Amino acid sequence: MKEFWIAPSMLAADFARLGEEAERVLAAGADVIHIDVMDNHYVPNLTMGPQFCKALRSYGITAPLDVHLMVTPVDPMIQAFAEAGADYISIHPEATVHLDRSLQLIKDLGCKAGLAFNPATGLEECKYVFDKLDLLLLMSVNPGFGGQSFIPAVLPKIEAARKLIDASGRDIRLEVDGGVNLHTIGQVAAAGADMFVAGTAIFSQPDYRATLHALRSTIADAAPRRQS
Repeated sequence: MKEFWIAPSMLAADFARLGEEAERVLAAGADVIHIDVMDNHYVPNLTMGPQFCKALRSYGITAPLDVHLMVTPVDPMIQAFAEAGADYISIHPEATVHLDRSLQLIKDLGCKAGLAFNPATGLEECKYVFDKLDLLLLMSVNPGFGGQSFIPAVLPKIEAARKLIDASGRDIRLEVDGGVNLHTIGQVAAAGADMFVAGTAIFSQPDYRATLHALRSTIADAAPRRQS
């Protein structure tokens, strides 16, 4: 079983102090920094560009940067974020004409490749590109805005994705993003996730360390309930 990672989403952080916020949440025990990139085209919001990654690196952030591209066309942004310091880059199958080629581009640029699925999107595409994947990202809200409520119908999908990964025998992380908080993270862990994106659940709290400890404890309690 993989080590569990918590990836705070900077979408919920204080935008006036992003470098400091990333530093604080990592010092409090986070594993990865999650960056939600939205273009007001593929999704109805506009957020962070590649300069954000570059600025975090310049600030001194050395932790993995997990970039979720909700943009189209996606290939130019893959290159821009790779050059800006991203470690993981996840894309949506609907955002590219040639999925295999786009995933290979991520790998060629030295990053780990992820495939992201919206709540109502099936997992079929991933079966044909498993050889290029390091990460499956399942959205448990409709992408575009932070602070939304978790969609429970995604839980069976998490279980299905876990079975696909285990059957493949490949070293692929299963990440869940959307409405993940102290009340839902246990269900997500029990369903099979090993990487958890949490934004509002962390950054809305005054004590990041206590919040991360509570989230991690809930994950640890829930993980043994996974079906073998």
